Amino acid sequence: MRHHHKTTVLAAAAVAALSLGLTACGGDDTAGAKDAGSAGTSKSAPATTESGAASAGTADQTTAKGGSGSTGGSTGGSTAGSTTGGSGTKGSTTGGSGSSAGGTSSTKAPACASGDIKVTAAKADEVPTEHIVLTATNTSGRDCTLLEYPLIAFGPIQTAKDVPAVAKSKPAAPIVLKAGAPAYANVRIALGGAHEDNKVVNEFNVNLFATDGPAEGSIVVKSPAGGLAVDEAAAKTGYWTYELRNGADEF
Repeated sequence: MRHHHKTTVLAAAAVAALSLGLTACGGDDTAGAKDAGSAGTSKSAPATTESGAASAGTADQTTAKGGSGSTGGSTGGSTAGSTTGGSGTKGSTTGGSGSSAGGTSSTKAPACASGDIKVTAAKADEVPTEHIVLTATNTSGRDCTLLEYPLIAFGPIQTAKDVPAVAKSKPAAPIVLKAGAPAYANVRIALGGAHEDNKVVNEFNVNLFATDGPAEGSIVVKSPAGGLAVDEAAAKTGYWTYELRNGADEF
């Protein structure tokens, strides 16, 4: 009896354990199923997300296309605008060129005649005086072109020796003088101090160039106070320039 009871108890315990095991397994399966269901839901959620993303992507593409179309329109407008603007810019450049051309055309102003110009002379700041500076002022009331260099005669025009020009002082472009504007020329009149060949000059003549050679008429220029000691053999002149330049107008 005791053995049977023990067997019965053991069997009951085994059944209970088996039941608990099955319950536990059933619980695990349920949890697993729940987890699987959750996982399935999670998996389907990304699918939904991907689907949504795909839809959004499609919408984005549609928007992008529409936007591209709008942008294309804007861009097209901008491009056209830019092109037009570019053309406008080119137009401005052309206008600038026109201005340059205007400047260039202004260089086609007629050659200054002797009656258009007043010439004065001043001694250079040096001892003894070897150079003078000629200033030519446009008194004509209109633009004129001062060509080449001053044709100087230190004495009677018919007998005076021509004063040669220094090539390095020639400017790159003709000198166009507006009304009232000046131009300058550096002139060497002697080398060193008193010399037996020097002659005192109280006034001298300056001629201008026309487009086809020396212009008619001459301008009488008064020498600075005390006159000028001129050595015609050493005399040289620079070209007319807007301002005297270091190096180019030094000789």
